[in-house]
Amino acid sequence: MTTLILLRHGRSSANAAGVLAGRSPGVELDETGRAQAERVVERLAPLPIAEIVTSPMTRCQQTVAPLAAARGLAPVLDERFNEVDYGSWTGGTLKSLAKEPLWKVVQAHPSAAVFPEGEGLAGMQARAVAAVRAHAARIAVEHGPNALWLACSHGDVIKAVLADALATHLDNFQRIIVDTCSVSVVHYTETRPFVARVNDLGDGPGALAALIPPKPRRRRAAKRSSDAVVGGST
Repeated sequence: MTTLILLRHGRSSANAAGVLAGRSPGVELDETGRAQAERVVERLAPLPIAEIVTSPMTRCQQTVAPLAAARGLAPVLDERFNEVDYGSWTGGTLKSLAKEPLWKVVQAHPSAAVFPEGEGLAGMQARAVAAVRAHAARIAVEHGPNALWLACSHGDVIKAVLADALATHLDNFQRIIVDTCSVSVVHYTETRPFVARVNDLGDGPGALAALIPPKPRRRRAAKRSSDAVVGGST
């Protein structure tokens, strides 16, 4: 039931400064981030992307802007893909926050982490996964079961979605790496997701060509199987 391309926003001024931007207004892509966003257009060139959904944060909207312009698509803003509400941690340096007692919880037991005056990581995962499922179901109806769609979000949010797709506990999500402007890919079927890419930074228009949906042999669109390959694949 559709394939989701998870795109983390490009490098921001806060990323470069080692600051936890959170939902601070006015945080934009830096020069490196803008270049990364431009390269996304070429990297995803072969893929027939049906829709672009994005976090409302400026850095995410700036990341998808070149791709949306190239495809003639209007990005859909969804608050459920927003950055974690880090509460009073927002704007703090990672160096100073690492000294806080909560930091150890975030690292070792993130499902129990609730940021002061903010939200918990478990709540963030619930809203993000709900958004993925809702959009996947809608896009399958509107564009067909093999449709590709892209969601641009933030590192912790994408890691949480991937943890759910991998059927691993949120306490393991810190083991997943999601770099700026990386691509991760999940195929959603009726019974289970299949994780096809994690933290893909490959350049060139052919790097993700394997994700292009096959043309159906019959008039009715072919359904992606929920069964995993046994004995490896060729």
